[in-house]
Amino acid sequence: MVFPKDSLFLVTGGAGFIGSNLCEAILKLGYKVRCLDDLSTGKQANVDMFLDNPNYEFVKGDIKDFDTCMKACQGVDYVLNQAAWGSVPRSIEMPLFYCANNIQGTLNMMEAARQNGVKKFVYASSSSVYGDEPNLPKTEGREGNLLSPYALTKMCDEEWAKQYTKHYGLDTYGLRYFNVFGRRQDPYGAYAAVIPKFIKQLLNDEQPIINGDGKQSRDFTYVENVIEANLKACLASSQAAGEAFNIAYGGREYLIDIYYALTKSLGKNIEPQFGPDRKGDIKHSNADISKAREMLGYDPEYDFAKGLQEAIEWYKENL
Repeated sequence: MVFPKDSLFLVTGGAGFIGSNLCEAILKLGYKVRCLDDLSTGKQANVDMFLDNPNYEFVKGDIKDFDTCMKACQGVDYVLNQAAWGSVPRSIEMPLFYCANNIQGTLNMMEAARQNGVKKFVYASSSSVYGDEPNLPKTEGREGNLLSPYALTKMCDEEWAKQYTKHYGLDTYGLRYFNVFGRRQDPYGAYAAVIPKFIKQLLNDEQPIINGDGKQSRDFTYVENVIEANLKACLASSQAAGEAFNIAYGGREYLIDIYYALTKSLGKNIEPQFGPDRKGDIKHSNADISKAREMLGYDPEYDFAKGLQEAIEWYKENL
């Protein structure tokens, strides 16, 4: 993908899982990256490899502070706003923090981007905005009742983005991520995502716990597809601005099948335990990605099997 020479990208949450992968991809393309992260969930180790690159700049700061956002946006062409706290269960425990971080923080970034004349503002939304809408595949414009504070924060971000495109001329693009996985996703902690957590536990010969019956399904999406979507959104027409897009592969995998695929790949013979369902979780998730294909030119290269194999190899080397 080709951008004007000397383009500067600001990646907020750039030391996190998705953010650090975006930083890496942009630097490989030869463009400049400013990484903004308060290291509350991101890790310095995720971005240490870029410190010697003259096109890379790290800024430690918090998007809840507007002055920090203003300084970070100076001279920036494209904002890729990944700074947010994830996890549905944690958002139920910490609603005030999620409001301040995921809504006010994102709004701070939009306003700072507007005041600094940023060309494109691309931000992370989530498939959680579909709530209890039962139909599959999930299609933009057909959302249900929200099931968690986390989902509410993402829907609020989308509504604010529409307003910033409509009233202030900021080209905003919301990317509804569906269960992203891949290298540098944190396998540790109570809120770790399921694929890295299972891999870590199986490598350590521990017995994983599956929440629920394992028959819940997800559109697991390899991180390379998400990188493509962010960069294509930066090149998208202004006619697509103010919209939100499903970002996934468009497949559907059952949790129990993934578990046994991992045991087979890792050569382990460990049966899982089954625990209670997680509060606020959606039972089934599968994306219609035709809108992103048509309006962003999104064409994901990594299906689930290809992405899973790459992820397994990375964790084998890095855990």
